[in-house]
Amino acid sequence: RQALVRRGGGVENIGRGSAICSDKTGTITEGRLHLTHLLAAPEVSEQRLLALAAVASRHETNDPIDSAILAAAPAMAAFSELTCFPFTEDRKRETGVVHEGETLMAATKGAPEAILNLCALSGPEANNWAAQTQEFAASGHKVIACAWRELDPQKWAGGEPDRGFRLAGLIAFEDPVRDGVPEALQRCQRANIHVIMVTGDHPATATAVARDIGLGKGAPRVIEGDEMMARIEQEGGTFLHDVDVIARAVPAQKLGLVRALQAEREIVAVTGDGVNDVPALQAADIGIAMGERGTRSAREVSAIVLLDDNFRSIVQAIAEGRQLFRNLQLSFQYLLMIHLPLVITAAVIPLVGYPLLYLPIHIVWLEMIIHPTALLVFQDLPPDDHLVRRKHEPRLRFFDRWQWLSIVLVGTTILVVVTASYVRSLGAGYEVEHARAMALVALTVASAGITASLSKLRSLTAKLIVGLTILVSVVLVQVPGLAALLHLKPLHFDDWAIAVAGGLLAAVIPAVQRQFENRHLPRHRAHP
Repeated sequence: RQALVRRGGGVENIGRGSAICSDKTGTITEGRLHLTHLLAAPEVSEQRLLALAAVASRHETNDPIDSAILAAAPAMAAFSELTCFPFTEDRKRETGVVHEGETLMAATKGAPEAILNLCALSGPEANNWAAQTQEFAASGHKVIACAWRELDPQKWAGGEPDRGFRLAGLIAFEDPVRDGVPEALQRCQRANIHVIMVTGDHPATATAVARDIGLGKGAPRVIEGDEMMARIEQEGGTFLHDVDVIARAVPAQKLGLVRALQAEREIVAVTGDGVNDVPALQAADIGIAMGERGTRSAREVSAIVLLDDNFRSIVQAIAEGRQLFRNLQLSFQYLLMIHLPLVITAAVIPLVGYPLLYLPIHIVWLEMIIHPTALLVFQDLPPDDHLVRRKHEPRLRFFDRWQWLSIVLVGTTILVVVTASYVRSLGAGYEVEHARAMALVALTVASAGITASLSKLRSLTAKLIVGLTILVSVVLVQVPGLAALLHLKPLHFDDWAIAVAGGLLAAVIPAVQRQFENRHLPRHRAHP
């Protein structure tokens, strides 16, 4: 499944997840940027634009943007690097200062709105460049702007220049969506899981990508990180139920998003790969680190590490977590349904004056049916395209009220059938061996019926155990020699008819409960 679980509770929590806050770059998209468009300013060539962008890029960061620029940029023999000012979330740009021949030059690249504010542009010029940025972003491109200025060596004090730049142009990149992400997102929506894409990209870029993958059913609701934090402070996190994308977000805002969703009683899974993501990963109910590009600190604080960094793997992990929990529920439902009438009849029937119902050999026989059934039948995992839909429950309960009701009804039904069959077969002559055979058959047939109902006979193991349970009961009871060894007597046709009817009745109740419960599950999250 490409998901490494580092903590035991991770499987339980991932199955309960009701909201996923996923990074865009590298998780929903491939994270391998392809430089596709260069829009240079007047009197600036495309080669010059690339060279200036390369001045503000570094090999050692392994940043996808820097890697794409440096791979496409011409040789930089004309530049001698002096210093650099790395990218930060608050500045939204990276600047390099180099010697270009005898002159000193600073080049900067970053978010278009940040770079445009550093340049001396007229109103129409600024509007034109903003429109070009919007056009690129609306088609799903990641867009950065680049600018430069000359520095006076005598006056420059060594700090990062923050004014007087000249715009060199825009550079646009494509980052393809990973295979399988749209399908995985549809599975989340069908399973009532709220997915929020978190990105530092331009809102138009984020909107285009979200629309491509089907987020928000093709009409994603997008807000920026600053707006989100302001609204959380003013009105709480209720509005987040109607948000699909957080654009221009920084790691600190991801932490605020996680806490706001938790305040709304969501079980939150969040992805992260950098040191700045550690607080959000620690705060989330399920921290998910990237295995290929994640930092060591991010992996150490996370409960789950994605080995392929793919959003699809998150959904597969949720599917497996939910199915594992469902398997445990079915196993314990079966144990309670069959053990409750077994224990009660074993204790109560002798107390009211009837002969002892179960001998030790009978208990061994029953347990050799019950425990293999509980251990082996309910181990099916779902197919890869299936995600069990469940109600959102902030507080984990092993059984919901409908499951408890089913357990009680089935247990009571079997109790009545076993007791009535025993008393009826005992008769006035106290035919104990015949009555014991009747009670044991009623119990084993009910066990087979419950197993078939709960497992829906999805696996070969389930079919084999149901069949063997019935077959062994017939052989041990109807073969006179074997029946005598077990202190039993063969049953008549009407006895078997009663036992089968009781088993069918016990099997119908879980099926009805399941259908009724499915009708009350929300089909999807409501959107205005």
